[in-house]
Amino acid sequence: MKLSRPVSWFLLAFGVWSWIIWITFVKNLVKDGSGLAFEDGDPTAYFWVHLLLAIVSFVLGTVVGVIGLRGVRALRRTS
Repeated sequence: MKLSRPVSWFLLAFGVWSWIIWITFVKNLVKDGSGLAFEDGDPTAYFWVHLLLAIVSFVLGTVVGVIGLRGVRALRRTS
């Protein structure tokens, strides 16, 4: 399957965007002072669920970004 240039760049940008957003989210989750993520210093179910969501999003963002990167590289080779 051949991806168009705009689709390839969109996928690459989405992968990078995903990493930026979720790194920020995880940093904020770890620094949570509201009591949702930590109770008496121990991680809560809220913390574990949201950490799992972040990990899944890192993986999916990486996969989508790699597909976009491969599409951009393939287009450059054929140009």
